[in-house]
Amino acid sequence: MRLHPDAVLFAGEKPFPALPAVDHYAGAHKLMLKALKLQQELGPIFDLTCDCEDGARAGAEAEHAHMVAELVNGTDNHFGRVGVRIHDITHSHWVEDLEILVRGAGQRLAFITLPKVRSAQDVHTQIRELRRIETDCALARTLPVHILIETHGALREVWDIAAIKGVESLDFGLMDFVSAHHGAIPGSAMKSPGQFEHPLIVRAKAEISAAALANGVVPAHNVTTELSDVAVIRHDAERARKEFAYLRMWSIHPNQILPIIAAMQPDFSEVEEALQILIAAQDADWGPIQHGGRLHDRASYRYYWELLQRARNTGVHLPDDARSRFFPL
Repeated sequence: MRLHPDAVLFAGEKPFPALPAVDHYAGAHKLMLKALKLQQELGPIFDLTCDCEDGARAGAEAEHAHMVAELVNGTDNHFGRVGVRIHDITHSHWVEDLEILVRGAGQRLAFITLPKVRSAQDVHTQIRELRRIETDCALARTLPVHILIETHGALREVWDIAAIKGVESLDFGLMDFVSAHHGAIPGSAMKSPGQFEHPLIVRAKAEISAAALANGVVPAHNVTTELSDVAVIRHDAERARKEFAYLRMWSIHPNQILPIIAAMQPDFSEVEEALQILIAAQDADWGPIQHGGRLHDRASYRYYWELLQRARNTGVHLPDDARSRFFPL
């Protein structure tokens, strides 16, 4: 019997989350449905986050959350890769958001995103409430949590936040972060090339990515403001991936999804090498092997397994043998 990589390569420790490379945001019902239709066409190579924060009209927060819960439970959600962003901890509706969404759709939610946290204590407070509701409604699982880093306090405590149990992703909120500097950072830093060059933005992006990766958490890059020029969108995503080590990126328009995915895909030659090494390792019951004149063991197998998961999650075509061995479902 062939042993799956997850069964042998991460004994006693948390495997790195295998998330799609794009987190697509939608706040209106019609845009959520449009995104789900695209997800059905492309496959689960991007997540949809239904926005209950900026997407909800003032005074209609409960109505909006109920709508999202219904959509998450609906037949258009084919892959179970739909998450939600709730209101921040200073808003009076954030607990009710959790009550409505977790009780109504917790079995199918992919994750909960917490915006505008000011400290690790804020994260602990909101996760504690989330776990209380999960227990109270006998939810069979604990929901992963994604944290938006967009305040001075969150950046100051980003390493502590990344280490909190249940956190799966750290997302950089560029626009709010720039706004929090009261005009000291120019508006040009909200778009390219400024967002990759201003020293305070570069510092924030690097610190978030480093904290995330050191704690087994996925770093997610902010949106690009370009909506139509595919080359610009892809270039922004490539800079996020290659210069700042981000493995995931937000999109706010369907035009952005495929260029971001293309930029985040592993090099095909690396994917081929990963397949050869992992197949040989599995056939050797995960003992040491030689490949191309080099010795490989479980340390390198873990690298290639995570690379192969990223390839699959970005739509890279894999041979039938590889899919049956490593992604049978």
